[in-house]
Amino acid sequence: MKALMIAAVVAAGLACAGSANAQEALAKSSGCMNCHDVATKKVGPAFKDIAAKFKGKPDAEAMLVKQLSTGDGHPKVTAKEDDIKSLVKWVLSQ
Repeated sequence: MKALMIAAVVAAGLACAGSANAQEALAKSSGCMNCHDVATKKVGPAFKDIAAKFKGKPDAEAMLVKQLSTGDGHPKVTAKEDDIKSLVKWVLSQ
């Protein structure tokens, strides 16, 4: 029973890591990583800093998606809207 529980925890951890890697790959292919990094400031702020800035703000996701889609306060992103929503959720989860 204990081995089964350990295996389930490891599988869940790998699934989360795979999802994070997929999101980071999407960020790279969408051009986000040209100006941003997960942990360190480049041209734009680090994703972790963005997440900290918007932590606890209920409208953060919608506001950031709108900002990225329209180019209001950030260069307009040409990625699909579903990809932008996915990336914003990932950034805010940092």
